[in-house]
Amino acid sequence: MKIRSLTAFELPIQLKTAIRHASHARRHNDTLIVRCELTDGSIGWGEGLPRTYVTGESIDSVWRHLQATDFEQLADPDPASPADAVALLTNLRLADVTADQDVTPRECFGNSVRCALELAVLDAVCRSTDCPFGDVIRDLPVAADVFSPRDEVRYSGVMTAATGLRQWRSALKMKIFGFRQVKIKVGTAGIDDVISVGRARRVLGGDVDLRLDANEAWDCDEVITRIQMLEPFAPTCLEQPVPHSQVHRLADVKPCIATPIMLDESLCCEEDAQRAIAGRTCDLFNLRISKCGGIIPCVRLAALARQHGLGYQLGCQVGETGILSAAGRHFACNIGQIRYLEGSYDRFLVQGSVTKEDLTFCYGGRATRLGAAGLGITVNEAIIRHTAVRELPLIGG
Repeated sequence: MKIRSLTAFELPIQLKTAIRHASHARRHNDTLIVRCELTDGSIGWGEGLPRTYVTGESIDSVWRHLQATDFEQLADPDPASPADAVALLTNLRLADVTADQDVTPRECFGNSVRCALELAVLDAVCRSTDCPFGDVIRDLPVAADVFSPRDEVRYSGVMTAATGLRQWRSALKMKIFGFRQVKIKVGTAGIDDVISVGRARRVLGGDVDLRLDANEAWDCDEVITRIQMLEPFAPTCLEQPVPHSQVHRLADVKPCIATPIMLDESLCCEEDAQRAIAGRTCDLFNLRISKCGGIIPCVRLAALARQHGLGYQLGCQVGETGILSAAGRHFACNIGQIRYLEGSYDRFLVQGSVTKEDLTFCYGGRATRLGAAGLGITVNEAIIRHTAVRELPLIGG
């Protein structure tokens, strides 16, 4: 059983509403979709979301990576089992290509490409061998200390940057929907964070776990003042308060504040994690599957965090389709001690769907395990091919 064909597609995914935070405002995604077909006819799908301000990738740099990489390294071996596929993907080497102008690449450059390839190949091999993704996670040697299967999980809500009546309505929706945890964006120009967070706390009530996400908005010299103004509202976490270039200075900030710090844009790969651990710059990691290069690297990062007494959340990127939502569900249902859980916003955020299944969470953020082989979803290939604005055969075709 070998890879018969591997094909990349660029899909413009429209969002139902604009998503705004301190780093960016977004109405659509330039999404990478990868289709993998094996010689036995099994088909798998993967997805990656490039972000220049996170991993340094754009959809154009993604295309350069795909065009320059020698995919014969995937075509020749025979991945007869998921374990074989994991080994094959772990050894995959992407070509050395340049980032877009004015973007400084980090070790995570290429992670959205790796993620889409990983999911597609593993999905196909797991379907061929009738193996659900949870079994792949269970069998990873690095997962021994973090594997903890469950049949149901609860996602948290997210309030994007807004003011006045719009924010009040957003908070009320979170309360009515029964979320136990809610994240609110802070640091956005033109919005008073004290008023904004105070309003959210009053609407949500004191029992809801409220956390903050600054998306690199603050300078390190102002973090202590900023967060101390917000600590009366009892936030349980502050996510990425400063730009990546200033993260090393958070070691001096942490002893001065009561709120735990989570890294997101500065936590994209194992090198980032090792620097954070050595520098004592955070309390939690934000693991996002596309950002971190796939499920396998996310499991490694969760295990690393656990080993060093740090927490972690499973995050998501705005506008994920059902492919990444399914991958996130498998991670959430098989990795224990996830402090916060984000994702599966599908029907609430994305216009249209590329999967026949609706993976949107239910009341209270509840969602159930996916038990079928592979990712456990049915991708509508006709929609992918009809919507794609670019297509690139990587193997075969």
